[in-house]
Amino acid sequence: QVQLVESGGGSVQTGGSLNLSCVAHGYPHAAFCMGWFRQAPGQEREGVAGVDAEGSATYADSVKGRFTIFQDNDKNTVYLQMNTLKPEDTGMYFCAAELSVSCSGAFLDPDAWGQGTQVTVSS
Repeated sequence: QVQLVESGGGSVQTGGSLNLSCVAHGYPHAAFCMGWFRQAPGQEREGVAGVDAEGSATYADSVKGRFTIFQDNDKNTVYLQMNTLKPEDTGMYFCAAELSVSCSGAFLDPDAWGQGTQVTVSS
């Protein structure tokens, strides 16, 4: 069973930066699809970005040019660099993994979820 552990959330002002990371434990294969979702209070969870085992990434339109996702296959870790943050980026950010080399759907079809890390951007 894959266990995902996130870190790196916090509070910043508009225009600031945060870096999230997520380590996948318990999966014996070298690399697979990983990504990030977020959920603001009272809203549905939405995809933010996904990256497949070869490093090909997809992004939500709202974060293109500001967020960068990449993974270190040797460490089974996925990172999300978030720059030029806006108040609308506020929410709980969840790491997700699809146990496949390629990603399904718009970002990925999760087989496992992390517990979430809070990101708060103040104006």
